[in-house]
Amino acid sequence: MLIGVDGEKLGLTSKAEAIQKASELEIDLVQVSPSDASPLVCKLMDYGKHLFNKKKSFVSSKTKTKRNTLKEIKFRPSTDENDYQIKLKKIKSFILDGDKTKISVRFRGREILNSDMGLNLLNRLKNDVESIAQVDQEPSLEGRQLLMIISPMKK
Repeated sequence: MLIGVDGEKLGLTSKAEAIQKASELEIDLVQVSPSDASPLVCKLMDYGKHLFNKKKSFVSSKTKTKRNTLKEIKFRPSTDENDYQIKLKKIKSFILDGDKTKISVRFRGREILNSDMGLNLLNRLKNDVESIAQVDQEPSLEGRQLLMIISPMKK
């Protein structure tokens, strides 16, 4: 059984006729059915173009999937108001893009004695983004850093 370029059935033909037809049209003759099938089904097609389109569709479907990434924003306990607002805007853009955000407050030297300033900063931040984000990891002190992870709200 021979199938044409546009998918039309050309009927039962011999192997030699099918090969001749493929060479006339300058395209490939591809066996579609398993080798033990009776009758064999072959198709006239540009196999290189077929492989190219298959690879192209695979790559495009792969790029459409969005992976959750973890972005990080670093604060200091003495962050000024303007810097806070700029970083808050950046955190909101990360959340609205669907990314998790790790917020860290770094302490240097004796600043660790006033770790409550960092905790107040993270609590303020949590209140500012509570409408669009949820807290995955509550603020916790790890070494000289206070860490909190937030992610977009579940739909």
